[in-house]
Amino acid sequence: MTSSRRSPVIIGVADLPLANGKAVSTSSVLGIQAEVASAAAADAGVTLDQVDGLFTSAAWGVPGPGMMPASTVAEYLGLSPRMVDTTCIGGASFEAHAAHAALALQQGYCDVALITYGSLQRTELARRLGGARGVLDAQYEVPYGLLNPAGAYALAATRYLHEFGATPEELAMVAVATREWARLNPAATKRDPLTVDDVLASPMLSDPLHALDCCLVTDGAGAIILTTEEHASARTSGSAPVRLRGFGEATEHNVISQMADLTRSPAGLAARRALDAAGIAIDGIDVFEVYDSFTITVLLTLEALGICGPGEAAKLVASGATAPGGEVPLNTNGGGLSCLHPGMYGIFLLIEAARQLRGDAGDRQVPGARTALVNGTGGVLSSAAACVLSSV
Repeated sequence: MTSSRRSPVIIGVADLPLANGKAVSTSSVLGIQAEVASAAAADAGVTLDQVDGLFTSAAWGVPGPGMMPASTVAEYLGLSPRMVDTTCIGGASFEAHAAHAALALQQGYCDVALITYGSLQRTELARRLGGARGVLDAQYEVPYGLLNPAGAYALAATRYLHEFGATPEELAMVAVATREWARLNPAATKRDPLTVDDVLASPMLSDPLHALDCCLVTDGAGAIILTTEEHASARTSGSAPVRLRGFGEATEHNVISQMADLTRSPAGLAARRALDAAGIAIDGIDVFEVYDSFTITVLLTLEALGICGPGEAAKLVASGATAPGGEVPLNTNGGGLSCLHPGMYGIFLLIEAARQLRGDAGDRQVPGARTALVNGTGGVLSSAAACVLSSV
């Protein structure tokens, strides 16, 4: 059994300042990762030369550190890590990185782990998701012109509305509730008031999803420092540690045409594994940070996590339960729908959860938050990775 002194903890987090969704910095995609890595190290009370584990990834269709991101980022930061991981399962990658870093820390493969991600997709107008070749599993979709990823999520939304009798208005309420959190966050890209009518009046992107049912397209960079409780306790400065209690992963398909049930997300499998490992029930979670690439993603994830039953998430959100002051605080920084979404969003779920558990979230702080469930979704409801965090 692993000694409790090697239990994994998050000791530093940082994200990149944005203005109207664009990086304030004029640096490169590597430069912005260096900025947040240095800021996270300062937050952690360590130096970057102490990092001996590097976990990073790059979004598909977004120019970044190339085919070998760990080598490129390590070279740029001047690191020579003992452990590297470039797992890419879409937006869930960074929850998986946290899990893999935890395992490496527990087993002594590294002592200080850095997770980093950066994208300048909005500044560079650089994201390219079109032009995929119709080979392998893509042969079942590309020839028919399915809009990716919005068209895939629209298929899931259409099925959900049909099967459970939900309405576009209830979908829109997800965006409205999330915007209420963003209005409490001075770093959020979108902070103006939002109504259901605003969402429904925005352009239809892929029926039934309107533009405001879809995540933002922004720049962004984030970094997280993890270490062991032993190393954390030896620091002379730095933020309070946040314990990584449990984690789980799941992947079930790649393209949407191969999804067995359009209303059942793999988030359920990942979250159950994480909760079981942590020894915490879903009703013991104080804060929920879940991937919100589209409004339908949130509804499917709430049900997969067991917060409510199948078909009940739309009514739950419409009741105000996930908005500020509700009993299910959800995506408390404004999420991918209103805060930022730089190609892949999962690292920012972990950053926000850590801030909530440290009591550093300002006006959006959830009173008494001691536990958090973070759930990333990747691809087209393809993969999921979950982490359970707690204050120490």
